[in-house]
Amino acid sequence: MASSSGTSSGSSLLQNSGSEENLVSLIDQRKRKRMLSNRESARRSRMRKQKHLDDLVLQVDQLRKENHQILATLNITTQQYLSVEAENSVLRAQVGELSHRLESLNEIIDFLNARTGVFGASAASGNFNIEPNDNFFNPMNMAYMHQPIMASSEMLQY
Repeated sequence: MASSSGTSSGSSLLQNSGSEENLVSLIDQRKRKRMLSNRESARRSRMRKQKHLDDLVLQVDQLRKENHQILATLNITTQQYLSVEAENSVLRAQVGELSHRLESLNEIIDFLNARTGVFGASAASGNFNIEPNDNFFNPMNMAYMHQPIMASSEMLQY
């Protein structure tokens, strides 16, 4: 019986060692599987990170292009503003000159009206002789008063 119990304990040892080998083999398989899974997960993570980086680089390029376009538009707008500002300056100077000329012309008209009596009695007394063909002094021909006074920026000195 001892031999049978010895054989049975020997076979159980073999069975136990087979179980242990299976257990170790199973643990090794699980380790390898987990390691492969971790590697695959890390690879996917690196790929996501690379894609995110690529997207950011594309976004930076697009923003740089937009920035250059905005700067170009700003430069054009600034040039147009400066041009309009210069033109306004010339027009302001012309307005000042024309206002001064209008005041002078009004003073001349007032002086002539006071001296000649174009609209008063002194013209009848003959103090000032008005030529009938002289259209400037003829009150019946006032078309000259509706003519524009032309001025250019070259006439003005500032």
